[in-house]
Amino acid sequence: MMHVRLLCVGKLKERFYQEACAEYAKRLSAHCRLEVTELPEERLPADPSPAQIAQALAREAGAIRARLPAGALPVALCVEGRERSSEELAALFRGWEQSAAKKLVFLIGGSHGLDEGLKREAVLRLSMSPMTFPHHLARVMLLEQIYRAFKINEGSGYHK
Repeated sequence: MMHVRLLCVGKLKERFYQEACAEYAKRLSAHCRLEVTELPEERLPADPSPAQIAQALAREAGAIRARLPAGALPVALCVEGRERSSEELAALFRGWEQSAAKKLVFLIGGSHGLDEGLKREAVLRLSMSPMTFPHHLARVMLLEQIYRAFKINEGSGYHK
């Protein structure tokens, strides 16, 4: 069974996001071993400079790297990533399931995104949309798309 981990910068505070994530975690339990790890977001002043943001992202990247399991395939969620359809994501999952690496790690940055170096190290840069979403909503959307990918691959009627 594939192991899917989400490494997320920032804590879900809103109950509706927590409940949505819990629902998809429950659904995914039949398809993969899911682990969601929340890492603290670096505190920044109200109007941070680009240098302050870069330093914060570098510290967050260090915390993310420390949680990456050996042999994992990191996938960075970022605006400059490639958009994929649900069917394309399902095909990627089929390939990952057949590969020797059974640990897939999705990286979700905080409000300022992910460190550039971390994005370069990822096996894939994935964009959910050209629109901007709160990073907490991106977590819910990603979990739903992972669930949809498994359902597509099993031939279920979930994906219409």
